[in-house]
Amino acid sequence: MDIISFNVNGLRAILKKGFKEWFERQKPDVLCLQEIKANKNQINPEEFLNLEGYNYYWNSAERKGYSGVLVLSKGKCEDVGFGIGIEKFDNEGRLIRLKYPDFTLFNVYFPNGKSNEERLQFKLDYYDAFLELCEGLRGRGEELIITGDFNTAHREIDLANPKANKKYSGFLPVEREWLDKLSQKGYVDTFRHFYPKKPEMYTWWTYRFNARKKNVGWRIDYFFVTEGLIDRVQGSSILSDVYGSDHAPILLRIK
Repeated sequence: MDIISFNVNGLRAILKKGFKEWFERQKPDVLCLQEIKANKNQINPEEFLNLEGYNYYWNSAERKGYSGVLVLSKGKCEDVGFGIGIEKFDNEGRLIRLKYPDFTLFNVYFPNGKSNEERLQFKLDYYDAFLELCEGLRGRGEELIITGDFNTAHREIDLANPKANKKYSGFLPVEREWLDKLSQKGYVDTFRHFYPKKPEMYTWWTYRFNARKKNVGWRIDYFFVTEGLIDRVQGSSILSDVYGSDHAPILLRIK
């Protein structure tokens, strides 16, 4: 089973950049998109993509042209949920939960904390509320796959210029500590599971300074799985040759 996660930085924009052709070549079992910046009234995926055999699930932000997540899934899942259950978080359209027979999949676009201290605190509060939700599901015996744009690079190996960014949101100690907590509770970063020491592998680059060509980037998009699933994970990779966004898609292959 192939699951792909991709922050597209605008669904309407990326459809003009070869996304349809890439999707038809790739045909993943599940495609998780973040930062779609659109709602059902603005765009219908069926008009632009061949979705035969797929079901799709939206969670759009109340604010137009902002945030939003979308999942395309072959076949039907057992249950679908939208949001954390806290209004101040859920009106930004950041989460879709899909229950499959063997696991629950989260597609999440975590907040960015760069604009000001208030948004940084919002991000940290979202992190904590999300982890509480996950731990509740694990307490009921569910195995989880969590994917999306986490908006934080975990360790120095995960960005090109760690020393220069230690005081900026996206690499602050308090943000990285939450990823430490996630790992300590038994959630496995699948890319680092296979490539524990592989540097210069990133998923996001600023549009400025020719950063992607120079590979001056950050790894902020992840697949985390609970420990009970890790033996079933066959591969975890970054599709760095796919363009159209400031992010690269990431792929998880699982039995």
